[in-house]
Amino acid sequence: MELTIFIAVTSAAVVLQACVLLAMYLTMRKTSAKFEALAEEVRTKVLPTAEIAYSMLVELRPKVESLIADVSESTAMVRTQLGRLDATVSDVVDRARLQVIRADDMLSRTLDRVEQTTEMVHSSVISPIRHVAGMIQGLTAGLEYLVGARRRRRDGAAVPQDEMFI
Repeated sequence: MELTIFIAVTSAAVVLQACVLLAMYLTMRKTSAKFEALAEEVRTKVLPTAEIAYSMLVELRPKVESLIADVSESTAMVRTQLGRLDATVSDVVDRARLQVIRADDMLSRTLDRVEQTTEMVHSSVISPIRHVAGMIQGLTAGLEYLVGARRRRRDGAAVPQDEMFI
């Protein structure tokens, strides 16, 4: 009896193992079919796109290299021109600064000369004219006094002191 039970358990285990192997086979077949479909899709869609991209890269590589060389050369030329422009601008700024300094000196000298001329005109022309005008006023006042004194003597009336100072 033990042997019958052992055989029954062993045969059940073998049948169970066969079922598991069959399930594994069926699952692997489905998975394999999916992978084949995916591989076919990759072959039909991705590989032509990759080949087109590769051919474009092969075609564009010389153009890109030429473009990079041109950009590099242009950059070098721009740097050279900017160096020249910087030197020119620096020269212009220096010259402008010198001209401003010259103009400031010239204006200062002109203003100093105008001031000297004003002082000279004042001392040589206006001051003597004032002296002469003062002398004339003094003479006029003296003459008026003398003329006024003669009139007073003729009239005999005394002139108040306030009228003498005009």
